[in-house]
Amino acid sequence: MHIGIAGNIGCGKTTLTRMLSEYYGWTPRYESVTYNPYLEDYYSDIPRWSFNLEVYFLAQRFKDILDIRRSDEVIIQDRTILEGVHIFVENNYRMGNLSDRDFRTYMDLFELMMSLVKEPDLLIYIKSSVPHLVSQIQKRGREYEQGISLDYLAGLNSLYEKWIDSYKGKLLVIDGDGMDFENRPEDFASITDRIDAMLFGLFE
Repeated sequence: MHIGIAGNIGCGKTTLTRMLSEYYGWTPRYESVTYNPYLEDYYSDIPRWSFNLEVYFLAQRFKDILDIRRSDEVIIQDRTILEGVHIFVENNYRMGNLSDRDFRTYMDLFELMMSLVKEPDLLIYIKSSVPHLVSQIQKRGREYEQGISLDYLAGLNSLYEKWIDSYKGKLLVIDGDGMDFENRPEDFASITDRIDAMLFGLFE
């Protein structure tokens, strides 16, 4: 079984992945920071190398999803291949870093890949406002994240809402602003109760 955790930067994906993996005994799979041979070229000329960079990442994420689907374990994944495409690649396209031709070619390749696998058995989306995201980003204090602009976070949020509104798979939406699942046991319990209901038919 494949459980995916989705949400904007700073929403708590990694924390929830860890907590759910510990609670259920699931195997966590965190977003891998893999070497990309196009990275240096990308930062020297973003429009020229965006397509190459994104196709390389797509190939790595496709390998991940194949590994997950071959596994007999229940795997909970911090960010899926779907976000890489529908949020970050589309954002790159909106910013003018991918041409129409390259974006269409990329999406054709992605759709072919997805015809060979399937969406997560359950996607958990942590919905958070920009002020909440900024607060969390500041709290965790990662230096490389401190320069993220409000406009960038808002743009990503807009893409997340567009994607989630059209998502056809099994979906659980969590209010990231209204609960503190890391520090309030009752909030975490409300999440696990809903997961139990969706996956195991309990509490219905």
